[in-house]
Amino acid sequence: QELRPKSLDIKQEELGDMVEKEMASTSEAIEDAVRRIEEMMSQARNESSGVKLEVNERILNSCTDLMKAIRLLVLTSTNLQKEIVESGRGAATTQEFYAKNSRWTEGLISASKAVGWGATQLVESADRVVLHTGKYEELIVCSHEIAASTAQLVAASKVKAEKSSRNLGRLQECSRNVNEMAANVVASTKSGQEQIEEKDTMDFSGMSLIKLKKEEMETQVKVLELEKRLEGERVRLGALRKQHYALAGAYEVTEDGEARPAPAPRRGILKKPPLAQKP
Repeated sequence: QELRPKSLDIKQEELGDMVEKEMASTSEAIEDAVRRIEEMMSQARNESSGVKLEVNERILNSCTDLMKAIRLLVLTSTNLQKEIVESGRGAATTQEFYAKNSRWTEGLISASKAVGWGATQLVESADRVVLHTGKYEELIVCSHEIAASTAQLVAASKVKAEKSSRNLGRLQECSRNVNEMAANVVASTKSGQEQIEEKDTMDFSGMSLIKLKKEEMETQVKVLELEKRLEGERVRLGALRKQHYALAGAYEVTEDGEARPAPAPRRGILKKPPLAQKP
């Protein structure tokens, strides 16, 4: 709900103030995320040891590196926006520039919100993983979401930026760095999961032929049940994405900066769309 465009509730002359407010809010959320990770690191060192401490430190260190990369991305994006406004507003005021380009401004606000939200969710997921109350998969999904929202922010900024802009080049470099750090979070999470989770020995040496056959049939039933459940969840995920795009009012941006409604997706296709710059 927070990520939905607020253009119907906010006057156009207020859009400029909202851009600055959201960018500041995103920066604050990232700073808070860094502080929370430092606190989690200290707590993990006091309450865990051995393999658990090693895994927790590796995951939290990768999350810290990702937060630092996001912080630099937001700072560079803010500088690029100032450059865009100064070079494009002419005799108009900053507020008038944002109001004149309201759809672009809305996209910028939405992208900034998505980045800050992703960072917050990542820290919350990391906290649950360290406390052994969450799932490692949550961290992986959050990392993918951050990569996607980063691509959204770069795309929104690129629409109005000059191709020769140094700040644009820096922003794209920051985006690549964020993707690399997000990939590191995924890698450290997967390796940590393999170290922590207990593996079944699967020792069947003492089973009789009848017992083995019974276990085999029960396992086949479980496999079929899981496959059916997986297919149902994929259909549900596709329907959720379709509704998300509809509520968000997805649109395409042309080369001259004009926004137009995106073509409606074909019915019956519920596969996950590819994420831009996905690690």
